[in-house]
Amino acid sequence: MVSSPREAMHRILQHDPHPFRRLSDLLEPALPATVEAIALTTDVTEARPVVTHMRLNGARDSSLLLAVAVQRKKDPTKPAAWAYSTAYLWAKYGLPTVLLVVCQDRATAEWAGQPVTLGPADTPTLALQPMAVGPHNMPVITDPAEARGDLALATLSAITHAGDPDIGAVLKALSTALRDVPENVADPIIEFTAQGLGNRQAEELWRNLVATDLSFYTSYLSEELRAEGRAEGRAQGSADALLMVMRQRGLDVPFDIRDRITSCRDPLTLRRWVARAVIAISTEEIFTTE
Repeated sequence: MVSSPREAMHRILQHDPHPFRRLSDLLEPALPATVEAIALTTDVTEARPVVTHMRLNGARDSSLLLAVAVQRKKDPTKPAAWAYSTAYLWAKYGLPTVLLVVCQDRATAEWAGQPVTLGPADTPTLALQPMAVGPHNMPVITDPAEARGDLALATLSAITHAGDPDIGAVLKALSTALRDVPENVADPIIEFTAQGLGNRQAEELWRNLVATDLSFYTSYLSEELRAEGRAEGRAQGSADALLMVMRQRGLDVPFDIRDRITSCRDPLTLRRWVARAVIAISTEEIFTTE
C-alpha cells in the first residue's frame, strides 16, 4: 500500500511520464516533449512537502524540473510554499522549473494559475507563474480503452472531475482499465485516486468499484474497512457513555442533542463531551465551546 499522495504520484509518473506531454495541447505555454521522468529527492528542510518533484528529460539533452501540487481549495499560504519549492529546485539543479497545480474546480484553478510576485510591485524580486489544470481544461475519460492507453492521464481526469455528474463513468473507466494491469502499477494509481478525490461520495464510489473490479486489492480494502469498523465501534461506545452520564445527572437530552451525539463519529470529540458532562450543570455547557 502506498504511504502518501506524494509517493503515489512519484510511482505513477515513474511508470508513465507522458501525460504531461499529452496535456501540452491544453496548457499555455505548452510543455516540451518528455521521454523520461525521474522522481527527485525531497528537500530535507521541508517539514511538510507541498509538491512532488520530478525531472523531465526530453530529446536532445533538454531537461526541465516539474513541481506538481494537488490543490482542493484556495489557500493564501500556498503560493509562498510553491515559490519556496520551485526556487529550491532551481537553486539545487540549475534547470528550468515548472509548477503544475492540479485542482478540482475552475475557481481554484483560476486562482492557482495567477502570477505571484515577491517584493515591491514595480521592482519584484521573484515572480512565480503556476500552470493550473482543473475540470475546465482536463479531458473527461469515460472509455476504458482510452483510460487503459493513458492511465496517468485517466487518474488526473478522475481527480479533477471528482465533483462532476459524470464522475461515476470516469471512475468506472479507470477501474475497468486497471483490471489487467500489474499490481505494482495499479497499486499507486488506486491509492492516489482515493486520496486525491476529496469528495466523500466519489471516494465511496471508487472504493466500491475497486472492491468489485480489482480483486487483488481487496486485502487492503478489508483491512481499511476493519479499521473503520473499530473506529465506529469506539465512537458508538463513547456516545452511549455520554448519554448514560447525562441521564444519571438529570441533564436534558432533547432530540437535536441526541442526534448530534449519536451522529458524531469522532471518538476524541465524544470523550471530551463525556468529560464535560461529568461536571456540567446544564446540557448547553457540554457543547458551549464547540
